[in-house]
Amino acid sequence: MIGRLRGILISKQPPSLLIEVGGVGYEVEAPMSTVYDLPGIGKEVVLLIHHAVKEDSVALYGFLHEAERVLFRNLLKVSGIGAKIALAVLSGVSVNDFARLVQAGDVVALTKIPGIGKKTAERIVVELRDRVDGLGMSLPGAAMHAGAPLDPAGEATVALQQLGYKPVEATRLVQKVAASGDTAEAIIRKALRAALGG
Repeated sequence: MIGRLRGILISKQPPSLLIEVGGVGYEVEAPMSTVYDLPGIGKEVVLLIHHAVKEDSVALYGFLHEAERVLFRNLLKVSGIGAKIALAVLSGVSVNDFARLVQAGDVVALTKIPGIGKKTAERIVVELRDRVDGLGMSLPGAAMHAGAPLDPAGEATVALQQLGYKPVEATRLVQKVAASGDTAEAIIRKALRAALGG
């Protein structure tokens, strides 16, 4: 099983990353919380990996912080939550905020995350309330990086759709928050905050 990758960041198309390690390119999916803090293309990156093997597929999920990987793995244990929804959770809310929402039993706030309905939110609260205590650790703030793409708004819209938002909703969120000079990461971050009412 792969638990950690250290290599060169070849491409970054949220949520997909391509990391070259020893001449081999690994496709890794990462939440926006990790994407925000990645170095520029061509730089070295170290990711903690969750290696998922199913009957018909193998997938790698990457995280910069152990707390994110722990939360991702705990979310996968909740009935009705797969990797896509777990990534959406980590993309839409910080580990600290998620822990607070679960401890407070805030089902309404949890349902604002794509793919989480009322019943799933209730299951998350019941099943994870005892497990989130150790997750409430502060993570470094997200940094913006150079190398903005040609069309940040378009890239942000595609990334939001891959995170589970409908095309119309993704476009509306991006149009609502995008400002001149914003990077795709900045637009995605603001759109996710706006979607959660933050």
